[in-house]
Amino acid sequence: MSLTPIFLGLGSNSERELHLCAGLEALAGFVEDLRCSPVFESRAVGIKSGPFFNLVVSARTDLPLLELDRRLKFIEADNGRYAPQRRGLPLDIDVLLYGDQVGIFDGLILPRAEILKNAFVLWPLSVLAPANLHPVEQRSFAQLWQTAGIEQVLHPVAFQWRCAELTPAELLRAYPAP
Repeated sequence: MSLTPIFLGLGSNSERELHLCAGLEALAGFVEDLRCSPVFESRAVGIKSGPFFNLVVSARTDLPLLELDRRLKFIEADNGRYAPQRRGLPLDIDVLLYGDQVGIFDGLILPRAEILKNAFVLWPLSVLAPANLHPVEQRSFAQLWQTAGIEQVLHPVAFQWRCAELTPAELLRAYPAP
C-alpha cells in the first residue's frame, strides 16, 4: 500500500510538555517520516482555559483516513482527553490534511478549517511546510501566513523531544515571549 502524506495539529493546556511528548511518541510508533514544527504557546481559542502549547507534524501513513482518525482518538484517550474528572485539555490531535483530500469524510472536513482561522495552526504549518500548497486555496502555507492577518497572541517556546530542540533558537530570539 502506498503512503499518504499527512499533517496533524497537536495541542495541550494541561501538563503540556508531558502530553505533547506522549502524543509524539505514540505517533512515531505507526507513522513514517515524522517531522515536527516549532512549538508555540497561545491563548485558548473557543474555550476558557490556560494557555496551550501547539505544534504541527507532518508524516506519511498507510492507514486509511478514518482508521488514522480512530487511532488519534485512542492516543487522546490514553492521555486523559475523555476522562470524566480531567482538568483542561490534556491532548488534542486533529487531522489537518490527508494527502490532497477535499471534502467531508464521515464527519471529518478536509482540509481542516482551522488552518486558515488559527495562528497556532497556520504559523507552525508555514514553518514546517512553507512551500506546500493548501489544496483549496492553491497558495503556499508561507503565503497564507504572510497575508493571514489573524489576531491571536502566540509566541514560539523552547521544547525538546527525543533530545532534539523542536524550536530553533533564532525563532525564539526573533519572537521572544512577552
